[in-house]
Amino acid sequence: MSVSTTRSRPPRSAASNRSRAAVAPRSIIDYTLYRRATLAGLRGGSVSSADVCDAHPYLLRAARFHGEPTEDDCPICRRDRLTHVTYTYGDCFRADTNGRVRQSGELPALAAELPEFTVYVVEVCQSCGWNHLAVSFVLGTGQEKRTSAVSARQTCSGSRAAQE
Repeated sequence: MSVSTTRSRPPRSAASNRSRAAVAPRSIIDYTLYRRATLAGLRGGSVSSADVCDAHPYLLRAARFHGEPTEDDCPICRRDRLTHVTYTYGDCFRADTNGRVRQSGELPALAAELPEFTVYVVEVCQSCGWNHLAVSFVLGTGQEKRTSAVSARQTCSGSRAAQE
């Protein structure tokens, strides 16, 4: 009788399955078709370059200092590579961090600890000002945000006072 010396992989815990699901994007909206239509309109003359190369100065600044370079050339000027700027919005963020620019490397950690937020990725050309929403998706655990024991007690005591 021979005994196998290979070790089997340990079973995944429920917590690791939840964190894996939290990182997986949901409700993905890809804006590639809209981008193609915009570029076709530009080539056809129905859209001017001033209409599509109108990046706000704050967006250009975010692209310069916080954006992530891509390998894609700008479809308008072809002088520079596009930069992706990633914004996050959600009720789970404080008011001062809602709509903040984030690096894509930060998203998995946020997704594992926050209930739900939306990510918007904008492609920007820093040379000519082309900007277009590339993709949006939802990340997070999908669970309701837990209340702390202190706030739960305060809510309970407040409801008792209202009943009396």
